[in-house]
Amino acid sequence: MTDFNNYLSPGRRGHLIGIGGVSMSSLADVLRGMGIIISGSDMNNNKNARALSAAGIPVAIGHRAENITEDIEFVVRTAAVHDDNPEIVRAHELGIPVFERTQAWGAISRDYSNALCISGTHGKTTTTSMCTHILMAADKDPTVMIGGTLPLLNAGHRVGHGNTIIMEACEYYNSFLSFHPTVAVILNIEADHLDFFKDLEDVQHSFREFALRTPEDGCVVANLDDANTMEAIKDIPRTVMTFGLTAKADVYADNIEFKGANSHFDIKFNGQLFTDVTLHVPGLHNVKNALAAAAAAICLGVKPNAVKYGLAGFNGAGRRFEFKGKFNGADVYDDYAHHPGELKALLDTVEELNYKRSILVFQPHTYTRTATLFDDFVKQLKRPDVVLLAEIFAAREQNTIGISSASLAEQVEGAEFFPTFPELEAELKRRARPGDIILTVGAGDVYKIGENIAEK
Repeated sequence: MTDFNNYLSPGRRGHLIGIGGVSMSSLADVLRGMGIIISGSDMNNNKNARALSAAGIPVAIGHRAENITEDIEFVVRTAAVHDDNPEIVRAHELGIPVFERTQAWGAISRDYSNALCISGTHGKTTTTSMCTHILMAADKDPTVMIGGTLPLLNAGHRVGHGNTIIMEACEYYNSFLSFHPTVAVILNIEADHLDFFKDLEDVQHSFREFALRTPEDGCVVANLDDANTMEAIKDIPRTVMTFGLTAKADVYADNIEFKGANSHFDIKFNGQLFTDVTLHVPGLHNVKNALAAAAAAICLGVKPNAVKYGLAGFNGAGRRFEFKGKFNGADVYDDYAHHPGELKALLDTVEELNYKRSILVFQPHTYTRTATLFDDFVKQLKRPDVVLLAEIFAAREQNTIGISSASLAEQVEGAEFFPTFPELEAELKRRARPGDIILTVGAGDVYKIGENIAEK
């Protein structure tokens, strides 16, 4: 198969299908920064597509065969674009090679002597964002690809000129196995994406393969507190740096103090004080994310002060416990959590913040995840004071198993299901009162409800 590396030179011409997506729009900017002439198409004229157009990248709205012209030398597509797409069909007719998005990012990562890739079932976007803050503070001028928006960048990506790239690495469809990390971070491993993976053991196997993609002189950063992670990398022939909450880890937190939404703690490395940190995002899970970022930074030779000040400047990533405003005296937050483990971490955090009541507006993400992890979702949904459920966000799936959020509501006392957003929003407005925290939660478009009601 043709290697994407062959096209990473100025003056080559490429077309990106689905260019408005977070990762694809970032890829377009990075490729253009390398001197490659880029065009693209997307079904939606979203803000990313508009921004690319404004920057001089031609973006066609809608997928049509005529978007693929004979002067295009390569095509990159997202996983949602299949072989029957008219642009893919036309590319094949013209003999133009078609690459997956992850193949392109993987090829790009080879050009950097330091490739920091952050993986895990949960926490990838936050930890990638923390790493970005640290390496920016260290003046490494990194190139960055994040699966969300980072206020520091006002985007989900950055085109740098240093020898370091920071990339969020997703396991779905084994995407991360196209990457070439010199430092591979594994935050945690749980059974997820079971529409692709057979079971937890299959998931662990892929994470092990990801770790093995580091060179012999590379480093694997692993969560000592996560049994699934440590089992996956057991006896791996690589240098492993562990992080965790106990002194058994190579990098660990000591003297943790929580004050409202902030925390302060010492980071110890090999039993010695490395630096102290004040973190301005809540929750013990974010302490763990910060430890992972610190461990990765240590692997890259970053000095303690860059870790200290980089983490101090981090105030969260988009859709990760993001404050949206107030409504009727209640605080409105939005979060991307769409797995029971993420819901647990979010609710654990909220319970420490001393609100009078918690109102959870939850939109499950994909039918298969809802069905497979149904009992785990029910367990977490029983925790908030008020639970309002939106219908499942289908994403890439068809509902062939006949499941609905109404099924969850039936198992959670007091929970209510609303088939439409306007109905749910009306009930939320009726219920909210001063002293509440309102959480709009899920990987779909549930954030729109919070944005509609929040007084900025």
